[in-house]
Amino acid sequence: MTRMPELLALTLAAATWWAVAPAQAAPAKDAPAEGVTVETGAEPAALKETPAQRDARMAWWREAKFGLFLHWGVYAVPAGKYGDNTGYGEWIMNSAKIPVADYRKFAEQFNPVKYDPVLWAQTAKDAGMKYIVITSKHHDGFALYPSAASRWNVADATPYKKDLLGPLVNAAHGEGLKIGFYYSQAQDWNNPGGAKSGFKEGDGWDAAHKGDYDAYLNHVALPQVRELLTRYPVDILWWDTPMYMDAKRIAPFAALLKLRPGLVTNNRLSGSFGGDTATPEQFVPVTGIKGDWETCMTMNGHWGYNAYDTNWKSSADLIHKLADICAKGGNFLLNIGPTAEGEFPPACVERLRDMGRWLRVNGEAIYGTSAGPFVQLSWGTATRKGNKLFLHVFDWPADGKLKVPLQNNAKSAALLVAPDKPLVVTRESQRLVIAVPAAAPDAVDAVVVLEIEGEPVTLPLPTVGAKATASTTLKGSEAANALDGTAGKRWRAPTDVKSAWLELDLGQPTAIGGFGLDEPDVWPRMHQQYTLEVAEGAAWRKVAEGKTDGHGIKQNITPVTAQKFRLTMGCDKGSPGVAELQLYRPE
Repeated sequence: MTRMPELLALTLAAATWWAVAPAQAAPAKDAPAEGVTVETGAEPAALKETPAQRDARMAWWREAKFGLFLHWGVYAVPAGKYGDNTGYGEWIMNSAKIPVADYRKFAEQFNPVKYDPVLWAQTAKDAGMKYIVITSKHHDGFALYPSAASRWNVADATPYKKDLLGPLVNAAHGEGLKIGFYYSQAQDWNNPGGAKSGFKEGDGWDAAHKGDYDAYLNHVALPQVRELLTRYPVDILWWDTPMYMDAKRIAPFAALLKLRPGLVTNNRLSGSFGGDTATPEQFVPVTGIKGDWETCMTMNGHWGYNAYDTNWKSSADLIHKLADICAKGGNFLLNIGPTAEGEFPPACVERLRDMGRWLRVNGEAIYGTSAGPFVQLSWGTATRKGNKLFLHVFDWPADGKLKVPLQNNAKSAALLVAPDKPLVVTRESQRLVIAVPAAAPDAVDAVVVLEIEGEPVTLPLPTVGAKATASTTLKGSEAANALDGTAGKRWRAPTDVKSAWLELDLGQPTAIGGFGLDEPDVWPRMHQQYTLEVAEGAAWRKVAEGKTDGHGIKQNITPVTAQKFRLTMGCDKGSPGVAELQLYRPE
């Protein structure tokens, strides 16, 4: 996979391989790939469209909500182990600095004779997934299809000697699924000249893969993208890690997209080419993202197959993440790393079956939904279709009262599984209260359908209009950035500071039942220690503490009424900071 933020921000490496061997003589070093019309802008005119045209093109993707990511390649052969270290994944060649000749030997053992593309597509469909994205070429440069641009491919370098992509495209479309290809356009640790994280352009850890980056782009990457878009009727092109991809270099890649009208692309071709979708990786943004976005995530800790990683997320956790992502308006692209033999790990299949069972009952609350009106619900989350709200209840109320912080009048309420049995709805001050049965119809995520009058009306966040001050501030990263309503700006302490606080004055005593924060999207992940306190007279009382996962945190607290709150952040990897801080009222 990738480490997106730092690769967008940094201009790192170059990498590649042992035998490029084009089918014919290579063009001049700086010449574009054959058939590519270079345009000076980042977006070719052929790709420009009206909002209505974009909506039509994106309609299936917005409806789908749930897809399968597949990271598959020769890195499945070592299965995470090199030497005594068993913690590697698809980055094993780079992380362990494996010489090209040694890494190439893994291909001799890559023989996926148990590969059943129809079974893979059926498994995805049974899980409730609507599309598949598979690595056509990851950062190690290995292509899962026969390529004339490089012999480092499944047909020329492995005993399997057959195309892996075409059969899966056919199987997916046969099951009514959309399918797309992941393609690492910049990083390539085998083909000479490709970028390599941690190294300057053209450099590397092995003389065999050092070389000219533009030659790599023109002789390998551009021809391969052309091959993929002309040979296969794909629906998605998923770029990754745009190292050194300036406007001149991205133009011929962008021009190739017109070869397949209707294609959906992501935002990782370059920092200046936005594509269609944002791609938060391994986390659900606390504050969400405007526009079309898709969280990609592993089931354990690795994208590629790791036989030693048994730290699997539970089925319940994955269902909660799916609901939360959809409640924020995003899609969920959930990853599997198949084995070198071509099978899905049993733990992955088990979790997909659980998710499929839940979706067969509750799919109406996921597919085709838009973001719900609530920033936070202590008991779960909510998706929306028009004036219907789908309340995903993770923690069923013990007192039989589901409290919904809405100003609207209710037209009706019922369990999704019992639409003909209406639930009683009453109003209490600033909220609706739904009388629910004593037992939840689903222990993981029970859905209540609430139909309301008009557009949803909720109270503003207590932090809207609040005053923010900080113990110390890096120039240009002021405290107010943490309350601007997005995670695009940030409050950050100076580089020599390891602990700092951010103080909020809400203007008046306000009841607070939880908080959430997004962290700066940087690498390495910050993994900060946090403490939240409330002012009581001249003293401060701690109400929450812990450590973030490097992306942020959302946490309920025992409700407290106060005017001033202080968040102290400690960071061992750089200076502390917050991209966005929110305080939540209790329902």
